[in-house]
Amino acid sequence: MTIGGNAWVFGDHIDTDVIIPARHLTTADPKILGAHCMEDADREFSSRISPGDVIVGGENFGCGSSREHAPIAIKGAGISCVVAKSFARIFYRNSINVGLPIFICPEGVKAISQGDKVTADMERGIIKNETTGQSWSVPPFPEYLRGIIAAGGLVPFIASKGA
Repeated sequence: MTIGGNAWVFGDHIDTDVIIPARHLTTADPKILGAHCMEDADREFSSRISPGDVIVGGENFGCGSSREHAPIAIKGAGISCVVAKSFARIFYRNSINVGLPIFICPEGVKAISQGDKVTADMERGIIKNETTGQSWSVPPFPEYLRGIIAAGGLVPFIASKGA
């Protein structure tokens, strides 16, 4: 499965309070959270993105709290995936749990610019900058993780198995 869209580039150490400011944590509704995604870094972010766009981050993306609201906000905004140099461990797991694909690709992050068209192939493990033609290999998601993401997260995945 290949996903992607236009790149929205952010720097290092984007914490969960930047991804979704604490003042908006009165709900877990993905659409409401998505409307406020990244607003402290870019006030117009949620109104300028298109469904399928990609967030590109630097080192330690998603650091801070353990709240699942951050990846829910990103997904609720319509972002198809996040590509970063590295992720905070709890953010990485929370992203998979809510069905948000994330990719560690330091070389790609260095070469992707704001507005570039970026695609990610989860099965083959390829991040591609369609604007420049450059591509990078990343570890592909194992089948069970692709299943969790395809189901929309861990809870719907388990429910689909009749458990």
